[in-house]
Amino acid sequence: MTVNHENETLLASLLDAYGSGQDGNSPTEAQWQRLIERDASAPLVLVNYFKLRPAADYAGTSHAGAAPVSGQEAFGRYSAVSMPALTAAGGRFLHMGAYEGGFLGEDEDWHMVAIGHYPNMEAFWKLYRNPEYIAAFCHRAAACERQKVVVLG
Repeated sequence: MTVNHENETLLASLLDAYGSGQDGNSPTEAQWQRLIERDASAPLVLVNYFKLRPAADYAGTSHAGAAPVSGQEAFGRYSAVSMPALTAAGGRFLHMGAYEGGFLGEDEDWHMVAIGHYPNMEAFWKLYRNPEYIAAFCHRAAACERQKVVVLG
């Protein structure tokens, strides 16, 4: 029973920190739940696809009304925090680069792809519960026209 209560508390804190995910800028409750239920000792790989906005959209955030910046600049603000925070949590980037197009199957329109590796769920949760990372996440949302993250075991 304690584990379920801990999972419920974790889920509530994630939804509070990142939002409901209904806008496509953060995981939904079901997506968080799927990660919470994973084998905690198993490694995790996240493949992130990003399509950036020409101009960042900070509407509804504490940055609304600030001087306009490009989506690329807003993403740079996010990256300046997320990259060292991922490393400090015990994760690492396997690759980051510009999206050049599909090789097989339907082609998609993205600007960049980043592949992050976590040795276990503890490292993942350490990042996603980091207050500095949570605060920087608004820059990612403002920067991205759309994004897709694929979970690999």
